[in-house]
Amino acid sequence: MRTHADGPRGELVWHVAPGKPATTQVDGLHDIDEACRQLTERRPQIIEALHEHGALYIRGFPVTGVGDFAKVRDVLIPSRTPYREKATPRSDYGDGVFSSTDLPPSQSISMHNENSYTLHFPGLLLFACLVAPPAGGATPVADCRKVLSALPAPLVAKMRSVGWQLKRSYSDHISTDWRTAFASENTEDVERYCDENLIAYEWQQDGNLRTSQLRPGVIQHPSTGAEVWFNHLAFWNEWSLDDELREALLDEFGADGLPFNSAFGDGEPLTKEDLRTIQAAYESATVREPWQVGDLLLVDNILTAHGRDPFRGDRKIVVAMGNPVDINDCRPSTQPAAKFA
Repeated sequence: MRTHADGPRGELVWHVAPGKPATTQVDGLHDIDEACRQLTERRPQIIEALHEHGALYIRGFPVTGVGDFAKVRDVLIPSRTPYREKATPRSDYGDGVFSSTDLPPSQSISMHNENSYTLHFPGLLLFACLVAPPAGGATPVADCRKVLSALPAPLVAKMRSVGWQLKRSYSDHISTDWRTAFASENTEDVERYCDENLIAYEWQQDGNLRTSQLRPGVIQHPSTGAEVWFNHLAFWNEWSLDDELREALLDEFGADGLPFNSAFGDGEPLTKEDLRTIQAAYESATVREPWQVGDLLLVDNILTAHGRDPFRGDRKIVVAMGNPVDINDCRPSTQPAAKFA
């Protein structure tokens, strides 16, 4: 179904089909500056719809390059958020525009809220398609209000009570090195950042770094008050790894040497059954739409998790992050802390 942007009173019309995100089609726009002027007028409508749906597809914008995307970004996300505590490879195209990820095409990316492990994280994400893959490569999204409601009450109660813990072991070989992750060559800069951001740290004899941080797993949206499941507990848990890879990493580096691992905030490990339960809750809330060139995807990073489907062929999806949010403005279920188990 083709949905046109102009409703009865010049309002945007959002079409929601089963398994699909809320989508609008904008017709007749060929000049990016005129498109941005119209987008500026409609921004209040867009934010209102975003609070309702959590993620919005906008089709028909003349976005053909990074420069066009940056202009649209400046309208929809006027305040930027830096990419902190880097975890995956990205290309930096300048002016706050990045590749969505540079991980191999065959690798899927599980559902997650961007930077849920930081104290200040982006409230909004904007994606755009510059090159659409011939097969696969969608950016699925999942409403975290629905994820929360789909999870068993005891699991949610535990997360509310103790939060979750992220452990990272930085390496030059099997994960992001600490210099890349913290954008510094200076150990004192890293230590200062960790102290200011409630991250426990210890330097290893080989010069590498291990960190651990306690974070809330259930928060409330600062504008709508909606309660959401907001964490990387399942995303970075050892049980999310392929069985053979997990065993190989454990044999080589031990449990404390895994690039990433997670647990409940009291140190209790996540079971394989817990992981499957959380993954099923995400799956039940997930919707997706194949990319077309020029597509925009605006995501409320608190209300909605996102991921990536594997793909074949060329694919270029760019992303920008902004509207920074302080975790303390989200009525966190538990208080963040620097903590080693």
